Amino acid sequence: MRTPASRERGIALILVIWVVTLLMVIAGSFLYAMRTDARAARNAALIARGEAYAQAAVSRALIELFKPQGSPEVWKREGEPRNWEFDGARVTVRLSDESAKIDVNTANNELLKGLFRYAGASDEDAAKLLDAVLDWRDPDPLKRPLGAEEPDYTQAGLAGRPANYPFQSTEELQLVLGMRAELYQRIAPMITVYSRQAGVNPHLAQRPVLLAIPGVTAEAVDLFLSEREAARAEGRMAPIFTAAGPYASYVQTAAVTVRADVSFDDGVRVTREGVAMLSPQFPRRPYTFLAWREVSRDQDAKAPAAAEEAPVVQSR
Repeated sequence: MRTPASRERGIALILVIWVVTLLMVIAGSFLYAMRTDARAARNAALIARGEAYAQAAVSRALIELFKPQGSPEVWKREGEPRNWEFDGARVTVRLSDESAKIDVNTANNELLKGLFRYAGASDEDAAKLLDAVLDWRDPDPLKRPLGAEEPDYTQAGLAGRPANYPFQSTEELQLVLGMRAELYQRIAPMITVYSRQAGVNPHLAQRPVLLAIPGVTAEAVDLFLSEREAARAEGRMAPIFTAAGPYASYVQTAAVTVRADVSFDDGVRVTREGVAMLSPQFPRRPYTFLAWREVSRDQDAKAPAAAEEAPVVQSR
């Protein structure tokens, strides 16, 4: 038979076990919180470093453009990646001319319609979207046959209204009635508001942009791209893309896009993209930023094959 003293010792032992267990849980929670905070602080520090490196990489790329054009070291605006490592980070920079994209303000109407069809719109939807885009950017409130003006936006329950002014950014295109999110995501890497040209530059355009040109075939585009790459490798002038017809413009613009990707070994990645207007006639301010964007991983995943990989060129 157990005595009262033994029962008290048993109760005390159980209490001690519960207290020790509780203390272990508290200590574990504290250690987990500290580890999480330390990891968050480290990631924040890496992101800050990545942002600084990305900005520096963009500035370097722009400076490289001002080397003598005949120099073999001058960086081309062909979208090919240039890689280097700096202080434990891997940096990749791409330069592309805005003439390689379709300008939503000045592009030929059929070229815009071809862009929407390439992105998956039917012929009917592409025609409606074209008229809605034209109604958005023209200065009057008159509605085109398939377009949309303020009453149509009100009827659709949209807060936005047509600007009756040219698009100030490519993101503004998302406000146009009929522009679906998935369609915009497909065309976002292919459009601009800075080239101010009716066509695109086949010498610099990526495959998806060339496929958006009305009347061209995938076979014609692939043949032209193979000839273009061969000409680049041999240092020759790129061929003329005759299939593009009136939708081609072989003039480079003063606007360029610079994209810098910075990645660290633990998976932290920072991407910044800037659009700059070059003005070499003003030595004290040779370029001006027109846009500055943070590119998320989600955007990278949704981007179409417009970001096709070119042969890697190691930076000097």
